[in-house]
Amino acid sequence: MTGELRVTWALMRRGLNEVLRVPGASIPGVLAPTIFLLGLSAVFGEAAQLPGYGTTNFTQFIVGVSLLQGAGFTGAATGVNLARDIERGWFDRLLLAPTPRMVVLLGIVGSAALRCLLPVAFLLAVAFALGVPWPGLPDLVVSVLLVMGFATAMACWGTVIALRFQTQQAAPLMQAVAFSSVLFTAAYAPLDLLAGWLQVIATINPTTYVIEAIRAGFITEMSLEQLGWAVLADVGMLAFFAVLAIRGMRRIGR
Repeated sequence: MTGELRVTWALMRRGLNEVLRVPGASIPGVLAPTIFLLGLSAVFGEAAQLPGYGTTNFTQFIVGVSLLQGAGFTGAATGVNLARDIERGWFDRLLLAPTPRMVVLLGIVGSAALRCLLPVAFLLAVAFALGVPWPGLPDLVVSVLLVMGFATAMACWGTVIALRFQTQQAAPLMQAVAFSSVLFTAAYAPLDLLAGWLQVIATINPTTYVIEAIRAGFITEMSLEQLGWAVLADVGMLAFFAVLAIRGMRRIGR
């Protein structure tokens, strides 16, 4: 068990080292959600005056959306990095090591949970600079943990695609699912104000419950019911994509 934990941490640390060695690869995951946060706050800022938003600060309403966008891009980048390792042959050498494949998978996707803290920290700094009130330490910590769980789920999805296509050219598919899972929610308007078709999709989309919980933490206070649904949604997405990733790990190279 100690040896497996050391291997897991070594792979996670390798993922973190990429942030320092190739900082340019981390820019899209930080820059894209920040642009969305700034642009939408400037264009649709007055929308929060409508009933149902719970706040008159539109940035406060969508800060959770930007956090999940950053986590989604980080998870997709994990899949891209894995595809690069497969193309270069490094992943084949890793599979020959006397280490269970599940440990390798855990180290790969676990790095996303830590690397997503970079866009989270930057986005929070921007949000607070734009006037978003401090949500309180408990709600902030819980929100960050929910974001880390979402990043891990999206890293599992990126891993599934990387193992299936084994090329970095599949990156758009990894990013599209991560982006769409956040877009088709009550991201920019309350659920009751959405168009009928989008309201249906947002209601069955598990990411909606994660967004709603984080949003409540920044606007009022996250209730236990909201937290429970958010945790269930995070765990459900993670379990679903993890099963697919495990299946891919078992099949590759055989």
